[in-house]
Amino acid sequence: MKVGRLAAKAGLTVRTLHHYDEIGLLRPSARTAAGHRLYGRAEVERLQQIASLRHLGLPLEEIRAYLTRPEYTLERVLDLHVERMERQIASQQRVRDLVRSLRDRLRAAEEVSVDDITRTIEVTMSYEKYYTPEQLDELAERREQVGEARMLEVQGEWQALFAAYEKAMQAGLDPASEPVKALARKSASLIREFTGGDPGIAASLGNMYRSEGADKVMASHGMGMAPGLWEYMGKARAALEADA
Repeated sequence: MKVGRLAAKAGLTVRTLHHYDEIGLLRPSARTAAGHRLYGRAEVERLQQIASLRHLGLPLEEIRAYLTRPEYTLERVLDLHVERMERQIASQQRVRDLVRSLRDRLRAAEEVSVDDITRTIEVTMSYEKYYTPEQLDELAERREQVGEARMLEVQGEWQALFAAYEKAMQAGLDPASEPVKALARKSASLIREFTGGDPGIAASLGNMYRSEGADKVMASHGMGMAPGLWEYMGKARAALEADA
C-alpha cells in the first residue's frame, strides 16, 4: 500500500506516517520509482504494535525501544493491550454496578442510608485515602518512567508469585525456609519497583493493605487470594527481615 492508502485505512494522517518514518519507528518496505513510500504486511503489523503501545500510554521513543526486543511480538503486544483493557473494564464495571445500584434504589424511592452513599464514595476515592497528593503525583510519574508495558508485566509476575506462595503453603513449607524467603525477596523487589524506594509511599501502601484488607485490595486489581495466604506471606517477609 502507498502511504496515503495506509493512512486512510488506519485512520491516521499521512503526516503521522511520515513522522514515524523520519524517527525510525515505522520504515516503508520499499519505494516506487517516483519515491513514494510502500508498506507491506510486516509494516501493517508493526503499526498495530505501535497503536497498541500508544494506547497503553507509552511515548514514541519508548515504543521504539520496546520494538527492538524480540519478545515484543505482535501477539505479545496485543496480549498486553487486552490485559490492560480488561483490568480497566473490570474496575469500571465494579464502580458502575455500585453507582447503578445506588441510582436505581433512589429511583424506586427506596431508603438509602448514609453508609450506602459513603461506600460508593469509598470505592471511587480509595487511593486518595492513603496517599498524599504529592505521593499520587510521584506514583503517576513513576508509572510513566517505568512504562505501561512493564506495569502489565509486573501484574503477571505478582500473579505467578501468589501461585508459588500458595503452592508452598499447601505443601506445608515453613515460611522461614529458604525457598519461601526467595519468594519474599522477589515480592520486596516488586514493591521497591512500584514505590521507587520511597519509604513514605511504602508506608502508605502498607497502611492501605492493613486498613482495607489484602483480599479487598487484590480483588480491586482483579486478583484473588487463597485464605491464609496473606498471613503466610507476612511470616515469610518477617523471616527475611530477621536475616537482614
